[in-house]
Amino acid sequence: MGAGSFPGSSSGRPARPVLDRDEVDRALSRLDAEHEAIETSLLALQDHAGRRLLEGAELTGVTRERWAAAEQSISLLWTYFDAYKAAVDAARELRERRRWPSREDLLDLTERLLGESVTVAGSAQAAASITGPARLTESFTLEKLVGRMNELYASSLDLVVAADAVWSALPARIDLLAAELHRTRSLAHSVGVRPGEHPSGDDLESITEELTVLRAQVVSDPLAFWLSAPGSSAPGGGRPDTERYDRAARALDEVRREIEAVLTVRQDAEMRLVRLRDVLSRADRTLTEARSARGEVLAKIAASEVPAVSGPPTALQERLVAAAEYRRHAQWHRLSPLLESLEREAEDELLRARESLTAVTAPLAVRAELRGRLDAYKAKVARHGMAEDPLLIERYDAARRMLWSAPCDLRVAEQAVLRYQQAAADVLVPRQSGPVDQRGES
Repeated sequence: MGAGSFPGSSSGRPARPVLDRDEVDRALSRLDAEHEAIETSLLALQDHAGRRLLEGAELTGVTRERWAAAEQSISLLWTYFDAYKAAVDAARELRERRRWPSREDLLDLTERLLGESVTVAGSAQAAASITGPARLTESFTLEKLVGRMNELYASSLDLVVAADAVWSALPARIDLLAAELHRTRSLAHSVGVRPGEHPSGDDLESITEELTVLRAQVVSDPLAFWLSAPGSSAPGGGRPDTERYDRAARALDEVRREIEAVLTVRQDAEMRLVRLRDVLSRADRTLTEARSARGEVLAKIAASEVPAVSGPPTALQERLVAAAEYRRHAQWHRLSPLLESLEREAEDELLRARESLTAVTAPLAVRAELRGRLDAYKAKVARHGMAEDPLLIERYDAARRMLWSAPCDLRVAEQAVLRYQQAAADVLVPRQSGPVDQRGES
């Protein structure tokens, strides 16, 4: 027998012209065992928790349609079973009349056991929808009747097991998620995350509505949430469809992370505000230094393009004041995103201030590098005893006047330094065997 057949039942043995006494006795023993197995299975189906739930539930949708058909199948199953039992009992009674049955008895028993000897009346309505066109009576061999009962039992059991599996899995999980949702919603309200005021508050309302609808649908139409496993031979082969539940769980998890972020803001808001004030203050001081340096550059460096310096970050200061107000009034849901954006923008502002200072002071850095290079070559010449060379003295003095006078023309000063380097290189080459670099340095 296939999946869902009555445990212990079989399909019978090939028919023979006439069964002998031993064959009749073996067939009756098999039928008795089959009868017991079928009865046990039917009683188990009758007492199955899923079937009792289906009988008492207010069903809708596909479950209501399929359960209406299944109830007819179960009713027909008992009709078939009663007919099967009556046929087996009649055959058993005939066999027990004589220890050694006559030829006529064996012919009668063979017909009862192997022929279409079982007639089922009054099942036309059920048979029309389940087994084919309606007939006032149906005739079966015992073997075919068992096969028919196996089909009805398997389909009925499959439906009952599937509905029970969905009811066992989803409502409890939905209730647990709903409890978690309730805790999250209470926590959200404590930090000002409410519907209409914060996206996460709207998400919580949406999840609440979805779980309410989902639970009602699961309870009334469990088979709509069942995914059959193709090729499965087990009763109720498949699994509950948890896609909508999983989607709601993921959405709640995202909201919970958002609420935790807001809670974190509440815990360290003051520290972050202090750090923000410090970053903006450093940016402001750096810009002040850049503006002062720009004036110095314009006064001391000639023919140089000096970039303008922006003003203090007043817009960020205003938003920082707003953030402090949010903290003062415990509006954590508004403070959280504002702090995150302020922290990013404050760091960017400090970086821009530093870049502005670097750009403004670049001419001064070039002048300092030229001064250092000139003095380094002078010291090198002195080490080699050439400090009193007239050409070197002349070129050093010319370069020094340009670098230490204001305004300083950096392009002209650099040429003067290069001329001094070249003169030093020319004087030092005969005294050194090493190669000379592009500036005349050995």
